[in-house]
Amino acid sequence: MRKLALSDEILLTVEKPARYIGNEVNMVVKDLDKIDIRFCMCFPDVYEIGMSHLGIQILYDMFNRRSDTYCERVYSPWVDLDAIMREKNIPLFALESQDPIKDFDFLGITLQYEMCYTNILQVLELSKIPIYAKDRTEEDPIVVGGGPCAYNTEPLADFFDFFYIGEGETAYDEILDLYKENKKNGGSRTDFLRKVANVQGMYVPKFYDVTYNEDNTIASFTKNDPEVPDMVKKQVEMALSETVYPEKPLVPYIKAIQDRVVLEIQRGCIRGCRFCQAGMIYRPIRERDLEFLKERAYEMLKATGHEEISLSSLSSSDYSKLQELVYFLIDEFRSKGVNISLPSLRIDAFALDVMSKVQDVKKSSLTFAPEAGSQRLRDVINKGLTEEVILKGAMDAFTSGWNRVKLYFMLGLPTEDYEDIEGIATLSDKIAREYYTIPKEERNGRVSIVSSTSFFVPKPFTPFQWVRMNTSEEFLEKQRFLNGKMREQLNAKSIKYNWHEAELTMLEGVLARGDRRVSKIVYDAYKAGCIYDSWSEHFKYDLWMKAFEDNNMDPLFYTSRERDFEEILPWDFIDVGVTKKFLKREYERAVSEKITPNCRQACSGCGAMSFGGGVCFEGGVQ
Repeated sequence: MRKLALSDEILLTVEKPARYIGNEVNMVVKDLDKIDIRFCMCFPDVYEIGMSHLGIQILYDMFNRRSDTYCERVYSPWVDLDAIMREKNIPLFALESQDPIKDFDFLGITLQYEMCYTNILQVLELSKIPIYAKDRTEEDPIVVGGGPCAYNTEPLADFFDFFYIGEGETAYDEILDLYKENKKNGGSRTDFLRKVANVQGMYVPKFYDVTYNEDNTIASFTKNDPEVPDMVKKQVEMALSETVYPEKPLVPYIKAIQDRVVLEIQRGCIRGCRFCQAGMIYRPIRERDLEFLKERAYEMLKATGHEEISLSSLSSSDYSKLQELVYFLIDEFRSKGVNISLPSLRIDAFALDVMSKVQDVKKSSLTFAPEAGSQRLRDVINKGLTEEVILKGAMDAFTSGWNRVKLYFMLGLPTEDYEDIEGIATLSDKIAREYYTIPKEERNGRVSIVSSTSFFVPKPFTPFQWVRMNTSEEFLEKQRFLNGKMREQLNAKSIKYNWHEAELTMLEGVLARGDRRVSKIVYDAYKAGCIYDSWSEHFKYDLWMKAFEDNNMDPLFYTSRERDFEEILPWDFIDVGVTKKFLKREYERAVSEKITPNCRQACSGCGAMSFGGGVCFEGGVQ
């Protein structure tokens, strides 16, 4: 029987002790005497969020299929346990074996959201691993980062030994084999990292140097080791129906954010929304085979006992076999009490038919994401959604029995003016007006429209990577203006307006496009007490601002500054397939308010064809 790292006394004093004891359903147990490599996978946020992450479930399953490797997990301790561990000098531990993370060969950290960066330092410090990579010895684990934020690694470059850029199914076996070989031959940490740097998609920051101009822009980004590549090309798994996918996902004993089976139906997106980083970095779109998905649905539901299955995709409606898959799931599992969740659907006749079958219409709401209030601005961002389509979708939903609609918009989009912002209020009202055209006796009570705005953050590898971001003051002014316009609408009592925090968004903008110097800001903010920054009750904006001030750095340099096309960007050494030439062209089309067709309508020559598959080669036509 394994011994827990925390005493009963400590477990009884912290919130949700089940976060720290492991032993969940389908947890893997291995004999440590028969293992060559110990890999700890980390999600730097609270357990309930980390347990909902599909990427870690996939890698956990993949690594543990190897007889020589044991993959375990760790999540950020919540603030109550964090304080106790520091006070009592308890090292951070893995859930499976309850052993200290410092005893592992690898610590792999997923980088999902910029506002989790201070939690990464928390995990390192509590694990007693030196925070800065340069301070680690042969006795410390190799710290590797991956995930969407790895497409601009520089604000974290000083803390990681290497970054895995791309999809995890492709190269990890090679990396683990290299590690074993290097260890067997008595190679050093640097020897291993040099070998890793020559695996496609791997970036080892210590082998690259950055210099800066007097105006603080980057003067050069060059390798300091002749054996490593100049450019790092992302890893892409092209055969999604032939690769690993968990048959027995982990099931927590406490409720996770997504307490359900997740069926990833495809990767990538054909739509080309110009603000969307995921739509660019995950190109080309690749589908999983229908039979593969049917088998996995059976296996995962049987292995977990979950009562809900969710289809995961950036745009589910674009999956070519969606109707067959959804009707199969309904026929097979609805009678067994399994709910079917369908996020990212366009609201059309098929979607409404399906949703009426799988949801309680009276209790559920429908979601639209127009993103912008005016047609002009929707064309700028290449949303490909007209007001006519939005109103028709809403009306079809209303006549089918729905009376609740959620709308998602962004404030601060490039070229936005106050007429575009007012359009958010008028579109919300127009949807409410559609409802009231239905005869009173046929309505399902009063209509409820919930309109939410987030603030636009320019991200790397999008056509908007060069644009200035609004300041916090500009965001707040726009928010106040829109709130006033919402109150002026005819159906104001039926419209609820929600908004995001401007200060948090500004910081996200710094971390999204920051360079290597920003790592010192992250470090100083963490040391001053910043942790769980994505949680509003723990976000300490003043401490972040002090860190900038102490380092004589202006956050607005990274956010509210238009970049020149010729400027060297911190992520320019990464090749994601989508070319800079294409991104520039898309930016120019945005300014000209021109729509670009989706990938199935016409190839726009983005560069993703270089990966040799997916939508670029559908039907054998190039």
